[in-house]
This record gives sequence, structure tokens and C-alpha cells, in this order.
Amino acid sequence: MDRKTLSIVTLSITAVVLVFANMISPTPATAEAVVAGRDYQAVTTRMQTGGDALYILDNKTGQLAVFAYDLKEKKVMARDVRYVRDAFAGR
Repeated sequence: MDRKTLSIVTLSITAVVLVFANMISPTPATAEAVVAGRDYQAVTTRMQTGGDALYILDNKTGQLAVFAYDLKEKKVMARDVRYVRDAFAGR
């Protein structure tokens, strides 16, 4: 094999590997913020344990609720509800 043919074969194999890797890679969830009537904000994101979570912030009361889909129970479960000020409180 000459040098030109070897280069073409190498680049072709690399292209096939990259296309295959792009096809099997999962697409991550993207965070989208939605404001409705300036009272609530909702954001979706990927959790560290897997799956997606929905964060809802009540701007009037300052509470933040986290909801996630539980695969075992097969329903949306509330993970936690806390005040935002608790997250930024001094230690």
C-alpha cells in the first residue's frame, strides 16, 4: 500500500468511528427557563443520579420545589421543597 492509499483508509475509518460515536451518544436534557405571570419559574435539568428533574420557584413565597420521575413508582414524586434563602444562608 502506498502512502496515499493508507491516508485515505485511515481517514475513512476515523470518519466511520466518529459517525458511529455520534449516533450512539445520548442527547442531554437542556435547561429551559419559563416565566409565567412573574409568579413562577420552571427549569428542567439532568440529575446526578440519572433522569430529569423539574425545579419550580415560587417568586412570591421564595420556595423552591424539586420534582423527579421515579422509575420504581412510575410517577412524578416531589423530592424536596425549601426556601431559597436557606441555600444562601451563612454557615
